[in-house]
Amino acid sequence: MSPTGQRILVTGATGFVGRALIPALLEEGYSLRATSRRPVSGRPVDRLEWVTCDVSQRADLDRAMEGVDAVFFLVHAMGGGSHDYADTERKTAVGVREAAARAGVKRIIYLGGVAPAGEASEHLKSRLAVGELLRAGSVPALELRASMIIGAGSASWQIVRDLAMRLPAMLLPSWTASRTCPIALEDVVVALVRALELPLPASAWYDIPGPDVVSGKTILSTIAALRGRRVPSIPVPFLSVSLSSWWLKLVTRADFSLARELVLGFKGDLLPTDARYWAEIHYEPCWSFEDAARKALADERFEGSLRGVAGALEEAVVQLVSPKSK
Repeated sequence: MSPTGQRILVTGATGFVGRALIPALLEEGYSLRATSRRPVSGRPVDRLEWVTCDVSQRADLDRAMEGVDAVFFLVHAMGGGSHDYADTERKTAVGVREAAARAGVKRIIYLGGVAPAGEASEHLKSRLAVGELLRAGSVPALELRASMIIGAGSASWQIVRDLAMRLPAMLLPSWTASRTCPIALEDVVVALVRALELPLPASAWYDIPGPDVVSGKTILSTIAALRGRRVPSIPVPFLSVSLSSWWLKLVTRADFSLARELVLGFKGDLLPTDARYWAEIHYEPCWSFEDAARKALADERFEGSLRGVAGALEEAVVQLVSPKSK
């Protein structure tokens, strides 16, 4: 039995957020069962059990949820060129909530996306629909809605980082004036861990904003400045989100279909309704956008990720536009 007396299931445990969440939960004393689609090798860790699980399969879910008190749902189907990911995500959400009910799970915790001011992109529609489906089940579900999560390994971070570092000039369509509240991975992990102890008599959702409201232009210029780049800005108000997303095919290392969906979600402001969740868990986000971006840059491992044409392009751009040393 773990010190807390609880066993927690973490789905999507090998993903960007899952990899950071697991050590935080272990430090708090929880006993964990973590899932991945393929076997995970490595040295055994006390209070951590790895299981292979395809979350679209009822038998796998039933086996993974046996004897657990709470479930973190950190899985999505977007990326890899799949055009029917939204349908897959909805079916998976229903399967997870039903398996949780069969297993007697006490709560589900889901990390979703902020609702936009205007019409949602297909990606955000799917995130919000998954949250609604989970909250409609008999097991209380807590949906935490984040905008851009800043940290090395985040797809959204990699996109803006590569745009800021690899374009010889900042092309600024009108949508780069859209505002959001990015949040550091470290603050997201605190929000998720404390979600286990938050009173939850019924399903609920909360936004989890970072401390700064920034525009797309500010995001790009801040990242560039952190690497010593002074990049000229060129307004191009006629360039739509859809058209400008095609830059990504040439510039970013992120999966293009995933990157394009994420950029299409930035048509308007992605701002939180409020910050009441932080008051509920007695915590204030510690990381400003600039500090989180600085840490993400420092955490990157360039040895393999920047080789080839992409790496050569970035280094050439840095040499071209960075201030000359005196």
